[in-house]
Amino acid sequence: MTRHRLLHSLLATALMLSATAALAQTSPFSTGATAFQTNFLTILTPVAVIAVMALGVAAWFNRISWSWAAGGALGILLVFGAPQVVTWVRGLAGV
Repeated sequence: MTRHRLLHSLLATALMLSATAALAQTSPFSTGATAFQTNFLTILTPVAVIAVMALGVAAWFNRISWSWAAGGALGILLVFGAPQVVTWVRGLAGV
């Protein structure tokens, strides 16, 4: 009887360990969101470079205020730094 119970215990432990590995898969939403973010930032990079150049030239020739140019550059910085900002805030919250 003892041998039979030991075998059942080992089998139950093996099943529990294999079930946790199966539940540790990533969600399709997370994979899709990461792919969208990567593609979006790849497309947006040249547009952002041209926008910063245009803001700088417009501010230099006094067509817009320097505060508008700085605000536009800050907005672009936040768009590209969003993943790091989210990671930082989640770290502060302990999530």
